Amino acid sequence: MPQLPASFTWGASTSAYQIEGAAHEDGRGDSVWDTFARRPDAVRDGHTGDTACDHYHRFPEDVALMKGLGLDAYRFSVSWPRILPTGSGRVNQAGLDFYDRLVDELLGAGIDPVPTLYHWDLPQVLEQQNGWLNRDTAHRFAEYAAVTADRLADRVGRWITLNEPFVHMAYGYAFGVHAPGRALMLDALPAAHHQLLAHGLAVAALRAHGAGQVLIANNCTPVRPAAGTAADLAAAGAYDNLHNRLFNDPLLLGRYPDLSDYGVADPGWGGLIRDGDLAAIAAPLDGLGLNYYNPTWIKAPETPGGPLPFDLAEPEEAYPRTAFGWPVVPDGLTELLVGTAERYGDALPPLWVTENGCSQPDRPVHGVVDDGDRITYLRDHIDAVAEAVARGVDVRGYFTWSLLDNFEWAEGFHQRFGLVHVDFGTQVRTPKASYAWYRDRIAEHRRG
Repeated sequence: MPQLPASFTWGASTSAYQIEGAAHEDGRGDSVWDTFARRPDAVRDGHTGDTACDHYHRFPEDVALMKGLGLDAYRFSVSWPRILPTGSGRVNQAGLDFYDRLVDELLGAGIDPVPTLYHWDLPQVLEQQNGWLNRDTAHRFAEYAAVTADRLADRVGRWITLNEPFVHMAYGYAFGVHAPGRALMLDALPAAHHQLLAHGLAVAALRAHGAGQVLIANNCTPVRPAAGTAADLAAAGAYDNLHNRLFNDPLLLGRYPDLSDYGVADPGWGGLIRDGDLAAIAAPLDGLGLNYYNPTWIKAPETPGGPLPFDLAEPEEAYPRTAFGWPVVPDGLTELLVGTAERYGDALPPLWVTENGCSQPDRPVHGVVDDGDRITYLRDHIDAVAEAVARGVDVRGYFTWSLLDNFEWAEGFHQRFGLVHVDFGTQVRTPKASYAWYRDRIAEHRRG
């Protein structure tokens, strides 16, 4: 199998609302996820992130687990409402103090902190002002980026602005299955532009406050037509424009893709895009993060004239499935990395796999969690990254999702992605067999 470069970065990822807990401590304000989780039937079995993994209080133990893995870097997210409880204005120093302690703990363990500024936990006060449908939210995000970097950039060299703006727009604003629970369908598109504008404004704010490297983490998927018909190919192209190109083209090419299939004929989106917006969004990046879980199969809509120019399809091949039901397709990661490099050419900065992992039905048996399927998953996907590198793609690092079992959004605590099992009643951490495998894979790489 092709080898990864000696400088390759090994990491793991988490996000604030999914692990921190302490939702009502030390001045933190409500986020849209606090509000959404209180809705009846919004989250499976009424679970919330109020306590989650209690990482807020247990982070030294969790950093020790990272050190035991031999991680080079840890990708976590900063809770916007922990820093600015109302989204702007008054700064909550206790919130900054927490991330200050976390960063120092990581550095003391020899691990690079890689904070993501936004992983879907918008301050509820801003949602009450129309959230990401409101252009002003982008400016409030830049303010938050500046405050956070001003405190941490002396020790944090690499920053990520947003996590998966496509998923947040689609699940949170179009379909309503995630916070904030809007079901606007195509009227959710302004949330795409305003998130990207927020990213661009934050790039400038981060650099002005000493950030060395700035990235974004986009959820991307290889799009595969269900059949070779012209209609399926056209539907696949329309889906690719929405899921992938809508969030990559403006960053790398300074323009949006053709969205006429979605009723967007005006290149200015009816005045939504203002002078200077695309230039801000296209500010040079130091890397592009790609979050990969599986390809997406697309077919022509069975009922023409509906709201969407595509239907989701199932693959004909019988792939293994995760506990979430997602097909396990390691070569899709090679396809994504190589395809992204071919599509954007010289405009593409170095790539990072910022999320990749699987949910499995893990439980301890006599103190042991034998998650062999996750080991196979990780091995095959890391090999897929190495294959892309062998084919000339500049991939700098791999962050598995996730370090810990956590609050998995609308699924509550029912989906386990972690290298470490968490008993959510006792908060006992139990490293799984995959933890030992990943530790050994990292050590093997270092030995050359």
